Amino acid sequence: MIDRQERDARVDQAALDAYSRTVSSVAASVTPHVASVNLRRGGGSAVVFTDDGHMLTNAHVVGSSRGGLAVFSDGSEAEFGVVGVDPLSDLAVLRAIEPAPSAVPLGDADQLVVGQLVIAVGSPHGLAGSVTAGVVSALGRSLPARQGRAGRVIEDVIQTDAALNPGNSGGALADSAGRVIGINTAVAGFGLGLAVPINDTTRRIVDTLLVEGRVRRAYLGVVGVPAPLPDDVAERTGQRAGLRVVEVVQGGPAHQAGLRPGDLVLTVAREQISDAQGIQRQLFAEVIGTDLAVTVLRNGAMVDVYAKPVELTG
Repeated sequence: MIDRQERDARVDQAALDAYSRTVSSVAASVTPHVASVNLRRGGGSAVVFTDDGHMLTNAHVVGSSRGGLAVFSDGSEAEFGVVGVDPLSDLAVLRAIEPAPSAVPLGDADQLVVGQLVIAVGSPHGLAGSVTAGVVSALGRSLPARQGRAGRVIEDVIQTDAALNPGNSGGALADSAGRVIGINTAVAGFGLGLAVPINDTTRRIVDTLLVEGRVRRAYLGVVGVPAPLPDDVAERTGQRAGLRVVEVVQGGPAHQAGLRPGDLVLTVAREQISDAQGIQRQLFAEVIGTDLAVTVLRNGAMVDVYAKPVELTG
């Protein structure tokens, strides 16, 4: 007979083997589509997402460069040009001049749950094809990024404990099915990495970059986190959560409109808001220079303010 200790050991081994099989399978399917990109000033990683050689990376990886060299895990190389850059989402599209590997499938980050397994593939310190694994630590984060335009805010990022290092930026964050659900963007501290999600909003951004080379984006200048509404407000509005303002960029449209840290944003343009992505969906070209209605809960009372978004530049 198998005693309990041996049985538990076998169960633990089976679980470890299943985990290892999943990570190994994703690494094998995603790694060939992720490149180390070398630019005039530094570099990072990029992910092939179309069969004709378009690659996704971070805007801060590209900077002002117009092209460079992509090196894949099998040692093959391809020169590329920069198609377009969107600083607000920290996304950029590149196009390989020479043949590149086929596309990796893109997923939907809106289907992620906290605790879900994710695998990061990139080129930390230029080491192409490096793989780390972890879980989704949190969703709906906002990231005040200090590179480039002062006060730039990257909305709705994924937080993960998968190890990220310099050079991982622009690489893939994949789910257990090998679908890319995020583009790694930052290392915020030990055990804390951040990635731009692949969802309907970012797909709209990428599609615009492919066609126009840039995205005219509206800018408010707020950083927030999802937060539940008080029961009485939730019952009155039928809304369960809003976006708690934790930072207002000095001099930005939100600051000029009178938004304050601690405000709980309920609606923007009369659309209910429960996370940063809800605001981001409103901030495209058509609202630049218009009076955008923002309803917040402040000291127990609903307050309407009107912010005039400006175009994000730089």
